[in-house]
Amino acid sequence: MIGSTITRKGQVTIPKTIRDRLDVREGERVLFIVRGDDVVLKVVRGTILDLKGSVTPVQRPEDFEKLSISPL
Repeated sequence: MIGSTITRKGQVTIPKTIRDRLDVREGERVLFIVRGDDVVLKVVRGTILDLKGSVTPVQRPEDFEKLSISPL
């Protein structure tokens, strides 16, 4: 078990051995999940927005004017 101390500002340093094991780097995001009296730290490894543009569409987008409905 490895410990850390909470600072006046409520900050906690993640020990280097844990950062190395989880491959966590400066600027990466983490989540704190409360489970009863315990707190679980989870590393956020990207979002759905990171995938934008990684899949080629099957068809090209239609022209918006062709899709719009004419007024009656």
